[in-house]
Amino acid sequence: MENNKEKKLTKKQIKKSFWRWTFFSHSNYNYERMQASGFLHAMLPVLNDLYEDESEDLKASYTRHLEFFNTEPHFGGIIGGLTIAMEEQKANGAPITGDAINSIKTGLMGPLAGIGDTLWQGTLVPILLSIAISIGAEGNLFGPIFYTIAMFVIMLGIAYNLWLQGYNYGKEGIQKLMGGDLLKKVMLGAKIMGAVVIGALTANYVELSTDFVFSYGDLELDIQEDILDQLLQGMLPLAVTMLSLYLLNKKIKSTSVLLVLIVISAVGAILGVF
Repeated sequence: MENNKEKKLTKKQIKKSFWRWTFFSHSNYNYERMQASGFLHAMLPVLNDLYEDESEDLKASYTRHLEFFNTEPHFGGIIGGLTIAMEEQKANGAPITGDAINSIKTGLMGPLAGIGDTLWQGTLVPILLSIAISIGAEGNLFGPIFYTIAMFVIMLGIAYNLWLQGYNYGKEGIQKLMGGDLLKKVMLGAKIMGAVVIGALTANYVELSTDFVFSYGDLELDIQEDILDQLLQGMLPLAVTMLSLYLLNKKIKSTSVLLVLIVISAVGAILGVF
């Protein structure tokens, strides 16, 4: 491109950057810079077209995108689109510094990681799993197939559109979104929906009961039917779920929690309690 001509990226270049991010965001994931090298790899098609070969501006752009970066790769992909927009403006002489670009990235990566984890792991995954488990529980192979395809299509669609929207809206649009009430309402709705789905999964798929019968003379008292079910239906499954949640909140690894549940089940079965 000539220096006196406006540098304008094509949609093809932006898409190429997106696909690089999609497949390589965690390719060199490390505790020093996290996703930084994956992010730079995604930016290369854009940076190489915006700045002259071997120029100081090009070298500086490489350096700034190798700084620490870590976010949820699908919802956080909007940062990639925004970064492309800012790099394009900077290459055309806008008063945007490299520090300003990295400040925007750093400021957004945490909140968007929280949003992405909540909407994905806390809402979308439980909903799709509940559908897939319901199908698979009947011995239908379509259950896991449905989950795999649905997750891929939904998450890829979200990531692709957010990447392009980040580029189209630019810094002002994203700051307006982050500062408005719409995002808070979406997050609240997602948390409520996620809690409802987890509750439904617990009620339908966590099974635990006791066969213990208390006998005293002519009196026989079935602990499950005469006491627990009268107090609260599903008390034992709820107790197991709350115990698991408590242990996970204590930062105990999920594998360790599974071992605890296995031990409780084994001991209860041996003693004839469960």
